[in-house]
Amino acid sequence: MSKIEVDAIEPQSGTSLTIGASGDTVTVPSGVTLDTSNSTLTLPDGSVSLAKLSATGTKDATTFLRGDNTFAEAGGGKVLQVVSTAKTDTTTTTSTTYTDITGMSVAITPTSASSKILVQVSLNVEPSNGYISSIKLLRDSTGIIGDAAGSRDRGTFWIKGHYASTMYNQALLYLDTPNSTSELTYKLQWLIESGGTFALNRTVSDEDSSGRPRNLSTITVIEVSA
Repeated sequence: MSKIEVDAIEPQSGTSLTIGASGDTVTVPSGVTLDTSNSTLTLPDGSVSLAKLSATGTKDATTFLRGDNTFAEAGGGKVLQVVSTAKTDTTTTTSTTYTDITGMSVAITPTSASSKILVQVSLNVEPSNGYISSIKLLRDSTGIIGDAAGSRDRGTFWIKGHYASTMYNQALLYLDTPNSTSELTYKLQWLIESGGTFALNRTVSDEDSSGRPRNLSTITVIEVSA
């Protein structure tokens, strides 16, 4: 094998220099530093495969290259799954103790015990005019409610009817930390003070009129990584 020792190689004419011919392999020996810090290195397809990168960490489709030259997974806050229930039919209650709102429940099985569950509720309801009503959110049998205070009902939110034949939209956002990988059921219960009626997706009087609409209500749970 012939050997050429020179300090610099420059093109005889123009600005292009070709090393080898098509099909040849040009080898840079181990231990040699190819310094392109003051130059531009153009790759055939404009990309470098993961295997060619010298950064530390796991190099795959689930990681990204950080500024400190390491591969890492994305941080918390990723949405892992979404489960939702929509109730389009109507129902009412006259119960003065909490009972389940039929059809307003949703089940989710977290993929990680460290995940948080964002609960979103949208209810279209009307309590009888002048009557106080309350709604409770539960995870399985555990109420997500206010603190105890004497004989007061403990709920998640409440509403009082102010106008006859008028529906109200009640919305809720709650970030839960269940610390579980078992199936969880989030559901809603309701009550109304004695003598009143509490209606869902319709008015209490429910007249057959264009001014008395039928609405829908939803409960949605979103698993978010920690």
